[in-house]
Amino acid sequence: MGSSVVVVVSERKRLRQLREGLSQLTPAPERLVAIGQGETDIAEIPELNPVLARRLRQRRMATWLIPFGFFAGLTFTFITDLDTFAFAGSWGSHLIGGLLGLGSGWMGSFAAAASVSSESDDRVRALRNRFEEGNWLLLVEMPNGIEMPWTRLQEAKPKAVVRLNES
Repeated sequence: MGSSVVVVVSERKRLRQLREGLSQLTPAPERLVAIGQGETDIAEIPELNPVLARRLRQRRMATWLIPFGFFAGLTFTFITDLDTFAFAGSWGSHLIGGLLGLGSGWMGSFAAAASVSSESDDRVRALRNRFEEGNWLLLVEMPNGIEMPWTRLQEAKPKAVVRLNES
């Protein structure tokens, strides 16, 4: 992912002109997402929706925490030789230990995803406030190694240009 900025404009006409002008660039931006009434909903953009970002982060964490938890639970029951689940037999006891570890990994993915706060939370909050005031947003993401077209962005006379990330 390259560098990303969000441009705040007050009129839909300016938003469309800027989007059209940026789409004509060579090389073209990787993403140009217009956000506002009649355009893309702000809730669909992970960079601008903390709830969606947390949900995606939880899923990514679960992909490695769940298997790790299963194997940790399985290993624990083999190492300790405890008969906590003796009613299930030898292999059943180990399997139950693995399943409990799996559940712990799943719960841990929620805790880990919720505990991480993004460094861009304040910027995202400011952008969401501008959006709620009736402004239009344009998410511009350039490919790696390509400079953001700052002069083209400034020609649109934006209210603000907020940098989300830089590669």
